[in-house]
Amino acid sequence: MEITTEGTERNAMSEVAVQRADEKMDQIMGLLLRTGVVLAAAIVFVGGVVYLTLHRLPVTNYGEFAGEPAELRTISGIFHEALAFHGRGLIQLGLLVLIATPVARVAFSFFAFLYERDWTYVFVTVLVLGLLLYSLFGGHAG
Repeated sequence: MEITTEGTERNAMSEVAVQRADEKMDQIMGLLLRTGVVLAAAIVFVGGVVYLTLHRLPVTNYGEFAGEPAELRTISGIFHEALAFHGRGLIQLGLLVLIATPVARVAFSFFAFLYERDWTYVFVTVLVLGLLLYSLFGGHAG
């Protein structure tokens, strides 16, 4: 009777491959999150410098609330203002990038789990992504 270890070696090799794939996925997700946050911070910083350079006066009256201008209340308006290199538009664009960063992470997770054929996590990720997108674009109050 001969004992073979071929099946055990294959299992060990596949576990190592899965572990490497998980580590690679974690590295890419970390890079995605870091890049999004740094990019958002850089855009907000540039917008703040532009805004403060061009708008030294008047001093804000904190006793009276003044909302954002109408052109900064829509995504297309924010892009238009940012492309025109207006300080407020750049600041708002930076905040949009910051909001989009975790959404991009969830979207990346969906494709990573789909690639791994981990159907439970694919389902959960689609559910989370759907809730995020609904809350950002479809959930209107009032």
